[in-house]
Amino acid sequence: MNGPRLHLLPWEPPRPLTSRIPWGQALRWHSPYEGAGPAAAVAVFLTQKSFVRACAHAGSDLHNEVGGALVGKWRVDEARGEKFVVVEGALPALHTRHGSSYVTFTQDSLVTLHEQLEQRHPGKQMVGWYHTHPGLGLFLSGYDAWLHEHFFPELWQVALVIDPQARQGGFFVRSEQGALDPQRYFGFSELLDGRRRSLVHWENVQPDPEAAVVGG
Repeated sequence: MNGPRLHLLPWEPPRPLTSRIPWGQALRWHSPYEGAGPAAAVAVFLTQKSFVRACAHAGSDLHNEVGGALVGKWRVDEARGEKFVVVEGALPALHTRHGSSYVTFTQDSLVTLHEQLEQRHPGKQMVGWYHTHPGLGLFLSGYDAWLHEHFFPELWQVALVIDPQARQGGFFVRSEQGALDPQRYFGFSELLDGRRRSLVHWENVQPDPEAAVVGG
């Protein structure tokens, strides 16, 4: 039988745009777990503005978990080929259900986050998410890992956990093979503004010992 035929092209995964990795503009903060396992698939750069916003939201409730989305860009260094994400914004999630040891993103939460992404950060990507563990420490629970796998499935999407009571924070990042260790978090690079002064106050990460500027 002759007639039109539908040809489906093979699915191609998203590709990052090229850009120079901003090592010279950043202060590296190290996690105590670095060097103890597989390398992270992406390096994480965090603007001071997004750090302040995420911490402000985390500190708004010291007894119940809160969370939201991390907004920015995914790139690959044009010279070295290293992949990295730049977190440029933090969007608090609305319409959540939360308690002292859980936060649940509802369908309304996800719809609103995507609307805010389009309206307030056009052209940016949702590079991951964040949530808090007040007084519980830094790890991904079974539900956290499930949410990350189903709603942030890309290799380059990250999860930030903050314990506002202990003044701690860290990024959970997949390995190049896609594995995610729920107990092992990574450090990050703080993108300094023109004042060249660090704003990071988390007590579980340490600045690069060769850094000329730490803060104060």
